[in-house]
Amino acid sequence: MKELEKTELLEIQGGLKFSASLLSSVVRGVNSLLELGRSIGTAIRRISTGRLC
Repeated sequence: MKELEKTELLEIQGGLKFSASLLSSVVRGVNSLLELGRSIGTAIRRISTGRLC
């Protein structure tokens, strides 16, 4: 493995960039998980109280 010199190290660029579509996808995923949890909780509550359709 080649060692980089100081000038080469200074030229390295990188990092994490957030785009609007990535952020939107993450928010949609979190909302879907919350809705799933809410639905499961409601189903458990309805079964335990005996109030089924």
